[in-house]
Amino acid sequence: MFFLNQLSRFRPWNLIDARSVVGTGAPVKYGNLLRIMLLHHKFIETAQAEGDKIAIIDRTTGSRVTYSKALIASLILAKKFQAFDPGALGIMIPTSAGAILTVMGSLFSGRTPVMINYSTGAAANAKFAQEKCGFKTIITSKALLEKINCPAVDGMIFIEEIMDSISALDKLRAALKSKLPKAALHRLVASGSEDDDLVILFTSGSEKEPKAVQLTHRNIRANVQSLKAVLDLGRDDIFLANLPYFHVLGQTANLWLPLHDGMTIVTYANPLEFKEVVRAIKEERVTLMAGTPSFFRGYLNKSEAGDFAALRISLVGADKCPDDLREAWEKKHGVPLLEAYGTTETSPGISTNAPAANRPGSVGKAMPDVDIRIEHLETGAECAAGEIGKILVKGDLVMKGYLNDVEETSRRIRGGWYDTGDMGRLDDDGYLWLEGRLKRFVKIGGEMVSLVRVENVLGKLLPSGSACCVVELPDAVKGAKIVAAIAGKLDEKSILKKMAAELPNLALPKKFVYLDEFPMMGSGKIDFRSVTKIVSEMAGPNSPAPAKTTA
Repeated sequence: MFFLNQLSRFRPWNLIDARSVVGTGAPVKYGNLLRIMLLHHKFIETAQAEGDKIAIIDRTTGSRVTYSKALIASLILAKKFQAFDPGALGIMIPTSAGAILTVMGSLFSGRTPVMINYSTGAAANAKFAQEKCGFKTIITSKALLEKINCPAVDGMIFIEEIMDSISALDKLRAALKSKLPKAALHRLVASGSEDDDLVILFTSGSEKEPKAVQLTHRNIRANVQSLKAVLDLGRDDIFLANLPYFHVLGQTANLWLPLHDGMTIVTYANPLEFKEVVRAIKEERVTLMAGTPSFFRGYLNKSEAGDFAALRISLVGADKCPDDLREAWEKKHGVPLLEAYGTTETSPGISTNAPAANRPGSVGKAMPDVDIRIEHLETGAECAAGEIGKILVKGDLVMKGYLNDVEETSRRIRGGWYDTGDMGRLDDDGYLWLEGRLKRFVKIGGEMVSLVRVENVLGKLLPSGSACCVVELPDAVKGAKIVAAIAGKLDEKSILKKMAAELPNLALPKKFVYLDEFPMMGSGKIDFRSVTKIVSEMAGPNSPAPAKTTA
């Protein structure tokens, strides 16, 4: 997986010194009375109200961008983008001030940003996005393409060339526009409906071909308001933003949530540069951060007690959070890892633990204005508390649909309920417990076995920091067998004996495969498709099976 240093030439904020006139944003009502507004219009209100407050601290380039400068730069880019071919606008830029301003400029110009994954297979991803979404222009960078060794794709326009084309007159016009009353400025940028697409993201493709997810202003705004309420967020918070904007958690938590009400964003392009991220958290006194377990483990290993003195909320999601990571994080930094749950199709937040309501091991309670239904896999009836079934979700957070895929959209959204494809249960107090993807359940000997549960049991027995991934392979006798991939070596006989104390024999791994490292998605999640392929090749019919044990 590739992540890269931010593009040093892309600094539109350095081109502008003008300041906007301070205005006043209208109050926002929450819940069903929420006053919906296009999110780029809300950014105009926030930017005018906050003026010289720092909006973005770009730790990769060393730049600090005020809200006034961010608004002016977005207006400049919007004018440039209007000259391009009509339709959506592809964006392939790492997490940075530049990426944020490009997204905002796209929306100002009336174009829906389509976020393209550059972490692996960038050229193929760019072409796939163009074909799937029916657009041509992609804003990217020569430096990025060189860094990841990606050939130019037809329709790519380089941000360096856009920046070189900006004139003194462009700057003056944008500075004057930024001083207009908010109502007048709203009329000068693109308008529309809250049910228009705000962004198009692609599902991870960890299981099959990615789908283009249409997320609207209403979808993301609902999630922003829910997170603000549950986590008690305010304008004085400082939010670490190092997740890729082609991932839904990065898009909502690292872009729209902090910009909505005037927080400061601390961007860093490469979440895998653990030492630098830790330094940014410490020096900028970050109060909020979100990420995957693999990222948090890296920050834990590279940090010292006291480094995160200002941190009050650390939100973990995308993959199951191991118990040892949760315990070690809180012990070192005095802040709990709050586990949350969401999907690309739900903007993403469905449920979360919170400082005042945290049940470790669960993924928390439903967000405000979000309904969760646990449905029996065979009967479709609503499950009782504690009973495992399919997780369905309803609320304004649910996507408009999959672009140009009516069949898949209608299969996943029925009667307003979105079928997550995940299995779980609600306890008596309303906390949600995940049992894994439905596709990660396997029938062996007539019994349904959760591969995630096998992973959880195995993970607790491994040395701290060790990773595992359990996959299904065909079996001539029982139809399927379980194989465990491990990072590092272990005593198979001893491990199987301990696992047998918690799992039936049919759920025990039939083979172990040892990997130096796991293939990862750009979001930090394990790439199950790649792991399964590797394991299938390594655990062939002639490979030795682990020692047998009894329950």
